[in-house]
Amino acid sequence: MVEATGIDALDVVLVWAGALTVIGGLVAAVWRGVRGALRLAGRVDDFMDDWAGQEERPGVPGRPGVMERVGAIEARLHRVEHELYPNSGGSLRDAVDRANERLALLCPGTVVPGGARGETGALSPATPSRTTPGTAPPAPGARPT
Repeated sequence: MVEATGIDALDVVLVWAGALTVIGGLVAAVWRGVRGALRLAGRVDDFMDDWAGQEERPGVPGRPGVMERVGAIEARLHRVEHELYPNSGGSLRDAVDRANERLALLCPGTVVPGGARGETGALSPATPSRTTPGTAPPAPGARPT
């Protein structure tokens, strides 16, 4: 225990000052915890608004949620994939294959990437042999050997 100073009034002031210091420290610790919890709750609320989206309200446009955005991205990806593979004849890949077929007719004996069969490294229909796997086709404008 701490010994008294011998002055009663000073002892009372020191006890009250110590008590107020302890109470102030506890209040500060509790406030810090509550403030952190409120910030976390605000961030969780913002995240949930972003995840679920927000309805349109006066003066503020609506925002789609994450799942709606992912659905839109998947739809765009499906449209892009549709263009990359041969299908109904209307894809970009089909147009490139048709252009390669026409080029093979105009330049017989030239290696045409994609060829008439849509295979990489295929030769034009007028050329009887194929390149060996692992070899690159000649550069454009190069004469066949």
